[in-house]
Amino acid sequence: MKIYKANIIHTPTPGKLEIIPHGYVVVKSNGLVEGIYKELPENMDWRRQVMDFGDKLLIPAFNDLHVHAPQYRNMGLALDLELLPWLNTYTFPEETKYADPEYARRLYRRFVHELWMQGTMRSAVFATIHPEATRILADLFIQAGMGAMVGLVGMNRNSPDTLQNTTDEVMAGMKMLKAHLDEHGNGLVTPIITPRFVPSCSDKMLTALGEYAKETGLPVQSHLSENRSEIEWVKQLEPDTTCYGDAYNKYGLFGQTPTLMAHCCYTDGEEMEMMKRNGVYVVHCPMSNSNLSSGMAPIRKFLNAGINVALGTDVSAGHHMSMLRVMQYAIQVSKLNYAQTKGEMQFLSLSEVFYLATKGGGAFFGKVGSFEPGYEFDALLVDDSYLNYDNYTLEQRLERYIYLGDDRDIKRRFCRGVELTEPCFN
Repeated sequence: MKIYKANIIHTPTPGKLEIIPHGYVVVKSNGLVEGIYKELPENMDWRRQVMDFGDKLLIPAFNDLHVHAPQYRNMGLALDLELLPWLNTYTFPEETKYADPEYARRLYRRFVHELWMQGTMRSAVFATIHPEATRILADLFIQAGMGAMVGLVGMNRNSPDTLQNTTDEVMAGMKMLKAHLDEHGNGLVTPIITPRFVPSCSDKMLTALGEYAKETGLPVQSHLSENRSEIEWVKQLEPDTTCYGDAYNKYGLFGQTPTLMAHCCYTDGEEMEMMKRNGVYVVHCPMSNSNLSSGMAPIRKFLNAGINVALGTDVSAGHHMSMLRVMQYAIQVSKLNYAQTKGEMQFLSLSEVFYLATKGGGAFFGKVGSFEPGYEFDALLVDDSYLNYDNYTLEQRLERYIYLGDDRDIKRRFCRGVELTEPCFN
């Protein structure tokens, strides 16, 4: 049993922050939250175990539900094109380099360290087509003690010959990764089925991946309705489907097992209804969508429809790995939607985006992202004292941290109840 005392802030529901000034969170030996308290029960055994963090903030750790690990080196570069030419000009050439395991190990170490530094304790990650490099990435997450769903990417058309795998190769690689993690994993790092997107995968590959999802129950991640040109391309490639989402649904890759679909800038009508019906998650990547001129996802519509929404950095189309930056962009983009719809699409509140970065995304991993009883204790201890908070409420302090803070403010990081010090990789 461990007990932490601090200013506790979390969001059991999207519309309101729950704040316990100088409260206590009790964490059981299995890493699950026993409860949070304004005052501890009169039990001296408990009181002797308190670790008092003074006036610091204790918040749930962040969850990044869409990030491309092999694009880390390009972060902050090459953002002068729209999606499809951007992929061909900058992204695919970089990903090709991960055929070299030593290159992969060197860059993936930096990537995992950066996630730790930014307070992102769980992530859904695209790797590349290369099985050995993907295994290396999964092992680095295990060494760091962080949670991740790691995807070997499937792509066998409309991409460079040097960055394609056959259906047999992607299936063999997925099975190898699953077997490796079943034997050597820690339960925090698991595989996720990862067709890059419909234009890069043949019908045969999509069929095989859908069948494997059904066989294993593994989750799925991909891209959806990010860019108008991409949507038109999918219509040409899959003429017998009713929308982009239906092109995934046709192959059993759209909510038949837990599914993440990034972007959804132009999702509406039938596609939105299908997402709701199938329980598909929208992963909102506002930083990326702005950088690649893709569009503004209608997040308020998704929330009003009861569709699950999470946030993603989408590095390297997103130029920063901080979920603080993503929350800022999410609010700003929602205000542009509000202005364009003349107030019809209400902008997102601070508590809503904080929820999406914590419990909203964490729900894809299970009971993650909140301090409610039974939730896994993923947490960040934040020292915001340099922001001169003497006259601010705790809600205002959180707001200033989201807008003005960075990784230097995070003093402790926890994942499933274990404090994670700076990773030191083998």
